Amino acid sequence: MSIRIALDKPPEFYTNLDFISGRVIIVLQRPETIGNIIVKLEGESRTALILRSDPRNEYNDPANSVAENHKILYRVFQVYPDDGVALSFQPGLHEFKFDFKVPLNNICHDARAISAVMGIGGVGGGGNGGLLGKGFRTMDGSKQLMLAHVKSTLPPSLTGFPQQAEIRYYIKVTIQRPGIFKENWRYQIGLKFLPIEPPRSDSQKQEAFARRPFTFKPRTPLTAKRSFFGKMPSNNPDGPGTCPAVEVSARLPFPSILTCNEPVPLRLIAKKLAPVQELVHLTALEIALVGFTHVRVANFEKVERTVWVVASALHLSIPLGSATDAVDTEFEVPNTAWATHRLPNTVAPSFRTCNLMRRYELEVKMSLSWGLQGSRSVMPQIISLPLTFSKVEVFSGIKPPAALVSAVNTNTATAPTTAGPSVSVAGPSSNGNGNGPAPRPPPRPSTTGGPPIPPRATDPLYPPQLGPDNTPAYDDAPPPSYDEAMAESLTVSQDRPAYSGVTAENAPSTMPPEKH
Repeated sequence: MSIRIALDKPPEFYTNLDFISGRVIIVLQRPETIGNIIVKLEGESRTALILRSDPRNEYNDPANSVAENHKILYRVFQVYPDDGVALSFQPGLHEFKFDFKVPLNNICHDARAISAVMGIGGVGGGGNGGLLGKGFRTMDGSKQLMLAHVKSTLPPSLTGFPQQAEIRYYIKVTIQRPGIFKENWRYQIGLKFLPIEPPRSDSQKQEAFARRPFTFKPRTPLTAKRSFFGKMPSNNPDGPGTCPAVEVSARLPFPSILTCNEPVPLRLIAKKLAPVQELVHLTALEIALVGFTHVRVANFEKVERTVWVVASALHLSIPLGSATDAVDTEFEVPNTAWATHRLPNTVAPSFRTCNLMRRYELEVKMSLSWGLQGSRSVMPQIISLPLTFSKVEVFSGIKPPAALVSAVNTNTATAPTTAGPSVSVAGPSSNGNGNGPAPRPPPRPSTTGGPPIPPRATDPLYPPQLGPDNTPAYDDAPPPSYDEAMAESLTVSQDRPAYSGVTAENAPSTMPPEKH
């Protein structure tokens, strides 16, 4: 017996609203009775943190770690049988077709979807019968209801943090064989995923900037040397107390958005601050993208820092303006040193999901020299100016369908509003991950004209998404959003940027085994 999954024209990576179709190919060596053939499209965001580590132990003990596993994507397709009757298959090759459409948002935030697709307590789910009926069995979704979730666009595939974090997508097939002593057959393949980017503003006329002024220190007077004709002349025509002063600013379009596998839209501008005739030269430049990955498990968090050097140029000699420029004259540095350097294809777009978040900063380091190397009469004075953009978004470069953006904008503009006092909306928590406690909802207005109905109290014995009767609180589950409803009939262009992300999507997981 052998099982294989063959995808139809697989791209380098998939994205939202893509159709994933293929075949399950089974080769039997002898007659077999098969009850169900289930194909699942799944995505997992897994995190793990070590609570206490023993320095004497070379390997981390899994017993000292806590972990979370969020099913961010879970779709089920039953390829066999259509009538629920198990049949015997003869030896040979058998094929079964399947197809999925990748949604926009994660599923784990929706209690109704979790209970409908996965089931609660092992009963229910995609087979409309679970263990008690003739339907097939799916995973138990009650574990997902015990976790804290946020609604967000599906995050990109992510690895590179062994034993800490990973996001993986895969297609799994399960062949259920009736019988007590017969084991089910399973097979899976991994997928690369890169989400579509949020809608961008039509015009970016404003700029975000990071700037820093600097004045060179006075040069140490050299010991006067006498020649046959007298003392040597001075090397500073502006006098011993005059020093160059410049202000260097780095500018990005606002909002500050970088695109995967695209050059950085950076401008460097130098401004002359002192009336001197000596030139200041740019001698070195480094542009680095710094990623911060916030790994969260329950109330524990760890931040991993990763640096990608986008461009590095040494031994430059670019004069910042001319000697005759007036004070406050601005000079734009030619972008030849970084215009052709693209973001590495291992940079994932910014994202936030239930237990993982990725944000970015852009660091620009410049070396400025008053006097050039190799001069015999003047010792050059070199300074290093670091400039940092503390909030930079990285987009995937996959444009959302124009019809979806137009429909969402139209729906937002025509949405009815109710008059009332203005309410200030608080931003993310100060720790930077935005996973702080959610505010309590305001009292709901009464439909009978009485006093407002206070929010329902939460029983500490049950998770927020479960009621005292151990059932999902369907009344509190939001309906599908407008963009999700519109996305069902839309597709995304096949023009995709180069992206690596996961180097080996079918490699074994590097996360610690789950505790049961």
